[in-house]
Amino acid sequence: MSDRLSIDPARHSAELLNLVREATPLVQCITNKVVTNVTANTLLALGAAPAMVDIRGEAGVFAGIASGLLVNLGTPTEEQRDAAREAVPSANAAGTPWVLDPVAVGVLPVRTALAHELLAGRPTVIRGNASEIMALAGAGAGGRGVDASDATDSAADAAAHLAATHGSVVAVSGPVDLITDGRRIARVANGDPLLTLVTGGGCALGAVTAAFLAASDDPFAGAVAATLVYTVAAEIAAADPGGVGTVGPGTFAPRFLDALAQLTAEQVVERARVRVTTVDASGVAGEVTGIDAADAAAALVRS
Repeated sequence: MSDRLSIDPARHSAELLNLVREATPLVQCITNKVVTNVTANTLLALGAAPAMVDIRGEAGVFAGIASGLLVNLGTPTEEQRDAAREAVPSANAAGTPWVLDPVAVGVLPVRTALAHELLAGRPTVIRGNASEIMALAGAGAGGRGVDASDATDSAADAAAHLAATHGSVVAVSGPVDLITDGRRIARVANGDPLLTLVTGGGCALGAVTAAFLAASDDPFAGAVAATLVYTVAAEIAAADPGGVGTVGPGTFAPRFLDALAQLTAEQVVERARVRVTTVDASGVAGEVTGIDAADAAAALVRS
């Protein structure tokens, strides 16, 4: 485990936020057409540089020079499928970290087959909701399209299986996000339900995760930091602005970009509700770091 992550996951995540902004990582996005603009704007607000290079003949070339790669299967056209098949081996050859977001797998056959094909490329991070992660691991049939029908913790075993089988970090989104590399488990209890009412709320997190992977030598720490920063920004964006009225989805979307752009390391540390546990060879949880025991219990209740 990264020493800084084990001592204080919130502070280490805040440090990675600063590193992302200093480095301005170039993130290649092969993502669904519904969320392209949202994803690009989210990366810009974070301090990264988006590149929507998703056509055959270019995707593989670009993956070799990008800082990070996102492959999102939300609208897997034939050209995007070919682009993903080019980009993944090129990213691996260049040492470019990449994120697989298996949107709606288990329910729809074309993307499900492609997701399993891409798993052979050993994603750095696999990010999805509980139903998607369970379906990808062969432990469920998938949710209702892009919506999860399973609770986050119900996907813990499936996530650990994917991590062990493919050498990936697996991030499961939900009221309490779960991130694991098979040896460590983080739970992040930040966020706001409004994220689920805005197009691209989950998809853009995949791109943000790719940006953080570019700034971290520990993919687990990078995935934890991305999730924490993203969900803290969501909380700030959802807060009632000076008592002038309820924040709804239409107000939340631009406020989220502002919150992410203006987020400070200090705010991440102050607001973080994150815990990290280690798991021994027998599957028994050990060390707990981050939020205290009372906060940990509250986090689990929220899930």
